[in-house]
Amino acid sequence: MKHSITQHSFTSSRHTTAYLACGAKAAPLMIFVHGWPELSLSWRHQLPVFANLGFRCIAPDMRGYGRSSTYQRHEDYAQSLIVTDMLELLASLGRERAVWIGHDWGGPVVWNIASHHPEACVGVASLCVPYLADGFSVVNLAPLVDRRLYPENRYPVGQWDYQLFYEESFDTARKGFEANIRNVVKALFRKGDPNAVGQPSRLASVRQAGGWFGAGACPDVPRDPDVITEADLDAYTEALTRNGFFGPDSWYMNGPANVAYARTSKNGGKLSMPVLFLHGAYDTTCETLQSALAEPMRRDCADLTEVVVRSGHWMAQEQPVAVNAALAKWLAARLPAYWEDAPSARPSEGNPPA
Repeated sequence: MKHSITQHSFTSSRHTTAYLACGAKAAPLMIFVHGWPELSLSWRHQLPVFANLGFRCIAPDMRGYGRSSTYQRHEDYAQSLIVTDMLELLASLGRERAVWIGHDWGGPVVWNIASHHPEACVGVASLCVPYLADGFSVVNLAPLVDRRLYPENRYPVGQWDYQLFYEESFDTARKGFEANIRNVVKALFRKGDPNAVGQPSRLASVRQAGGWFGAGACPDVPRDPDVITEADLDAYTEALTRNGFFGPDSWYMNGPANVAYARTSKNGGKLSMPVLFLHGAYDTTCETLQSALAEPMRRDCADLTEVVVRSGHWMAQEQPVAVNAALAKWLAARLPAYWEDAPSARPSEGNPPA
């Protein structure tokens, strides 16, 4: 049986989450969490595959994105609030637990669910962004920078310089993206370049350049058909044009709050459930193969599986077959009982499909 993807939304007293769903309602639950500056659409290659393998697959538009609620204060995009959004979504689905899969900023979200609410987490998988029990913030990222590639006198925080640009020049960063959103989407969603490995990421010099694309608007480049179609480009452009970049960029504006939240993790931040991490071989920002970025995760995850995918940062879209294969193999090896046992679910989910 082939399953189609349907649109839904759930509204609580504090937040509305729109989401895509695919698969039988009573099947074991997988929730896919996107990052910056994406949408639930980013998981379009995963939802039907895992639905056809017997799972109920959910992909929300995260806070500030798509058809979900947006907010006008930076502090409304702190991890503690975003985790609550996801727990409310889980409850609206009539479930107590799920396998959580995250990419980019979705990684810290699923890691925080695992560390703060392990009872809600059967297993956790992250694409590109490894687990940092102390919190995903420049203060914790900088000590893990590969100083052979990023000498401290030239690159004080290495490839994470762009995050300080948000903190120091938020309006400039936002306006730089909003000047031509369609061009930004085309420039961002590109496959990884093996030749860029071992070279400093351009994100290490954003402050010096005066912006992601220098001081002007993003230049026009051809769409990369290996990552997004013309229809995908239209969808990303429409959503980001409608909502703007204030919400997406504000995820970067809560470093101290997110670090404080990390200190409230259970079990000292140690994770005991099965964990899967997918390294992007050609991801030069979340570079985990030569730097020490993945070392804290190895220390703090008791049941860790690691797989290298020959991909850049947009892994689920660039290399969907490899990503799906790695997820399926991990589920079969580490969570076989969950796959086989379909828990009961309530007959309705949130509001009627949109």
